[in-house]
Amino acid sequence: MTTTRIHNVRLAGDVIPGPVSIQIRNGRIDSVQPEEHDAAAIADEVIDGGGKLLIPGMIDVHIHGADGFDMMDGTFESVEAVSRACARTGCTAFLATSVSSTIEDLLRMIDSVAQAQGKVSGAKIAGMHIEGPYLNVKRKGMQNERFLRHPDLAEMRTILQRSGPLIRMVTLAPELPGGMEMVEFLKERGIVVAIAHSDATYEEAKLAFRSGASHVTHCFNGMRPIHHRDPGMIVAAFEEDHVSVQAIVDHVHLHPAIVRLMYREKGADKMVLITDALQAMGLGDGTYRFGGHEVVVKDGVARLSDGTLASSTVTMNEALAKTVRSGIPLRDAVKMATETPADVLGLRSKGRIAPGADADLVLLDDTFDVQWTMIEGRIVYRRK
Repeated sequence: MTTTRIHNVRLAGDVIPGPVSIQIRNGRIDSVQPEEHDAAAIADEVIDGGGKLLIPGMIDVHIHGADGFDMMDGTFESVEAVSRACARTGCTAFLATSVSSTIEDLLRMIDSVAQAQGKVSGAKIAGMHIEGPYLNVKRKGMQNERFLRHPDLAEMRTILQRSGPLIRMVTLAPELPGGMEMVEFLKERGIVVAIAHSDATYEEAKLAFRSGASHVTHCFNGMRPIHHRDPGMIVAAFEEDHVSVQAIVDHVHLHPAIVRLMYREKGADKMVLITDALQAMGLGDGTYRFGGHEVVVKDGVARLSDGTLASSTVTMNEALAKTVRSGIPLRDAVKMATETPADVLGLRSKGRIAPGADADLVLLDDTFDVQWTMIEGRIVYRRK
């Protein structure tokens, strides 16, 4: 039995005002209480947080790559690199996310993630997010048109047979032929059905949400925009209490006013911060190959040659900082990056600082720079 005491930290919000002390036992949080109530506690290891902000480990349900590596590389090395990059930026669990591709390339990616499960040294693999290939060419964004196709139940059965329980989320366009049947098929198997790269009307989106879809991928991007005579899927999602929405808060994909609008409509309980990062995350400007395209990153913004946005380079801690700077209260912004994605994925022991929860914790300074990242009571990243 190993015990750790973290003290002299503060939590987001006013749940416990003043310095807080946290006791960890065998990788789980044992107690959370005011510092003065725990001053004499004995532990195998004592960590002084220096008065900095302690938050639950962030969870990224949508990340394609980092540090020059792409999930679609289909190698253990790529998954490991993304795992380490996530830990460095305050993320303790993630969904390895695909792009539209051939079935052979997708199966190769699935094999690499399965191989890496339980073996990565950084953030844990919470599963996979299959983005495409069942997407609408009218709203393809950076998805490669060569690989887009209509939903195919036989193909999806092959994918699920290969992946086992790894696939936790699938993004598709429900208005395509076979789309509603695919929504129902995935929902029956406990997979989160997300909508994006879709030209669904308001009525089609409503039907999809009634059929089992419960999530919107990178809301406002890759979908029919809001119009006063054609409200589209965004308004449909705002009206449905059970539907959660992703937000890429890099101040490129979403204006701060739209971030505030999403918060007012969905609240912190149904708004999920993501990176949607490609392999340029952690490297910076340059030319990259992603999804079968040449992508140029300039001033931190990734675009195709025609100017189309091509994922992002934002990190989870940067997204959290930009969300707060957009006018969202710190406590709710933290929830969007931690507890809410955990709830979307059904990870009840993740994303919260409470007795019984996994000791997945991140210490941040006043500029949201990550000081250290802890997973199940073990520090996996420490800032030098």
